Amino acid sequence: MQNILVTGGLGYIGSHTVVALHEAGFNPIILDNNSNSSPEFLQRIAKIIGQTPTHYNFDVCDKNALNNLFAKENISGVIHFAAFKAVGDSVNNPLSYYRNNVDGLLSLLESMQENKIKNVVFSSSCSVYGDAKEQPVNENTPTEKAQSPYAHTKQIGEDILNAAAVANNQLKVIALRYFNPTGAHASAIIGEAPLGVPSNLIPFLTQTAAGIRKQLTIYGNDYDTPDGTCIRDYIHVTDLANAHVIAIKRMLENKNLSGYELFNIGTGKGSSVLECVNIFEEVTGVKVNYTIGERRVGDVVQVWADTRKANEVLGWKSECDLKMMLKSAWDWQCALLNNES
Repeated sequence: MQNILVTGGLGYIGSHTVVALHEAGFNPIILDNNSNSSPEFLQRIAKIIGQTPTHYNFDVCDKNALNNLFAKENISGVIHFAAFKAVGDSVNNPLSYYRNNVDGLLSLLESMQENKIKNVVFSSSCSVYGDAKEQPVNENTPTEKAQSPYAHTKQIGEDILNAAAVANNQLKVIALRYFNPTGAHASAIIGEAPLGVPSNLIPFLTQTAAGIRKQLTIYGNDYDTPDGTCIRDYIHVTDLANAHVIAIKRMLENKNLSGYELFNIGTGKGSSVLECVNIFEEVTGVKVNYTIGERRVGDVVQVWADTRKANEVLGWKSECDLKMMLKSAWDWQCALLNNES
């Protein structure tokens, strides 16, 4: 059984990927300092997979601690999630995003090189495309000026990984540019659990529907889109987790594979904010109290994926539609409420 280090493995996408790795026959080892996650998720993961994964609690920027981990564990590959990810927060606190997201990646890559670990899957983002002039975007679409410090850290991360792969012909890198993850595990045991006020649409929507938030604000309805609200490509988190498993398998099973590969991970369909609200109300029967607000700094107007490369080269395809995503997100929210009552 091969050990896969998952940095940020107690976060939203990380926790689902840990479960998917276990189900695929890997031994996931978690690195997470809980700066943007809950330690409770270790027990939640254990409840799903029937055992408690090995967990290290330190900052990924701590290179000495990384070296100690790599010396202790026989790591076959790394999936790197550990990063701050809120667009709005990055506008207000840019230095913390550059420090955490860029320094963390550099520390990881330096430690991997010193310990001769050759495989890494990078958590990138569709935000690197900025306000792309044409939709859908594919891997060859030129990246535009980043609309937020968060997006810029992902552009920088891709550049660093590409340069590292060119310099070290033993290094295998797969960067997954994924779009807007949502939904929850079918068990409703793990899901998106932002600390504090959610910055993403769907958890704020479900918390509003549950009465935790008074009102959902839709940031702008005067964009050049069919209903005036921003358009995104929403992807179920379990589909996204499976893409990471397929990527790590691709590296480990293709001994001659080397260099830097890049894939869009989305559904290939754009949905507006209002469309999400309407479909949520349809599948749950719950009305959402929302209002229209001003545009939010850092938001791009629209972006959705051309996924042909991931489908054909990576051998991955999304399976869940928006109704399934929103229903599972609501089931997770209801499970949280039931646990608290």
